Amino acid sequence: MSNRVTRREMLRGTAAIGVGLWVSVADSSRAADSPNEKLNIAGIGVGGRGAADVIGCASENIVALCDVDERRAGKTFERFPKAKRYRDFRKMLDEIGSKIDAVVIGTPDHTHAPAAAMAMRMGKHCYCEKPLTHNVYECRVLTELARKHKLVTQLGTQIHAGDNYRRVVELIQAGAIGPVRQVEVRFPGGIGGHRRPKETPPVPEGLDWDLWLGPAPYRPYHPIYVPAGWRAWWDFANGTLGDFGCHYMDLPFWALKLKYPTVVEAQGPPPLPESTPPVLTVRYEFPARGDLPPVTMTWRHGADNVPPIFKERRVPNWGACVLFVGEKGMLLANYGKHLLLPESEFAHYKRPEPTIPRSIGHHKEWIEACKTGKPTTCRFEYSGPLTETVLLGNVSYRVQSRLEWDAKNLKATNCPAADKFLRREYRKGWTL
Repeated sequence: MSNRVTRREMLRGTAAIGVGLWVSVADSSRAADSPNEKLNIAGIGVGGRGAADVIGCASENIVALCDVDERRAGKTFERFPKAKRYRDFRKMLDEIGSKIDAVVIGTPDHTHAPAAAMAMRMGKHCYCEKPLTHNVYECRVLTELARKHKLVTQLGTQIHAGDNYRRVVELIQAGAIGPVRQVEVRFPGGIGGHRRPKETPPVPEGLDWDLWLGPAPYRPYHPIYVPAGWRAWWDFANGTLGDFGCHYMDLPFWALKLKYPTVVEAQGPPPLPESTPPVLTVRYEFPARGDLPPVTMTWRHGADNVPPIFKERRVPNWGACVLFVGEKGMLLANYGKHLLLPESEFAHYKRPEPTIPRSIGHHKEWIEACKTGKPTTCRFEYSGPLTETVLLGNVSYRVQSRLEWDAKNLKATNCPAADKFLRREYRKGWTL
């Protein structure tokens, strides 16, 4: 028998003793013994978006699948017939955690953190859908767990892997439009504005409603929540801002090297106790970063919630988009294209040579990093502060107050009322 250690054994061993992959791999020829060895991956929440994430990791060994809704997860179960099936991720990790290298989490937002935290404390690498967590405190916990255990992580902001975002980042950082002090982020849709339904229809066969609720307070089942309506309810999600903020704010975070805001102020319709706002405007202020000037970034969602500068400066209305406003011009971008403005002034502009390599794929980046120790582009060190920023917009809206934010201590120094929206009490039987 060979005495050489397999990659998976090395991964498990380094996680168990808290030694970073970045050290172990760099100094060990054993990491290259079997470059094609597959990871053992478990999926938690494998219907809908979670199904796409598990399929994105299908090059590896999908050893276990966990979902509370047999109907919704049915096609994924069929696609991976050898994977062991579970309803409760806690039971799955307790029973076969030692056989798992990494987890992919695609549950509704309110169970992201309990699932991720349990797996990460066991030394499992983590791919988690956006937003990273349901609230700010959970987000900081996961970010610190990733750092403490030196785990490979990736947030499910898949568009980050596209070429378009990379070219935008290069243009902004090359100074194409000069120093940027203003960013407008717009999404034309909006969900929410609901009252809790009074009807209590029976729970559909195959759905474990109690497990679906997880750490959230108990409420009777209603189809308005499942399978997709949960995003419009505070107990489970963060509305349109939570759904799309991490995707669109990702671009200015990356291009402008943003981290934590110092001021957050939201405006919208009168808050409802249980449901999210279909229209919202949030202004974030960020301090200077080295040679980069302070930035004000404004998020707007809602059909008619268009930034005034679009009309004033004749900016094309692309619907969901990001507009960078610089001293020498503007740059408009969405997922698939971008435009330097005014077009006439940039007609002969020579673009910088590409410096950000093409992605091998958002899921593949994470898989390769789990095997080699290379950093991922959306690791929690980066996407944790991004998610916290997104979620703070809803905190400001719910307390109807400007927040002066102390990121280090997770405190709105001027608004103690914000505390109750920064974290939540879990239902009995659930822990972070």
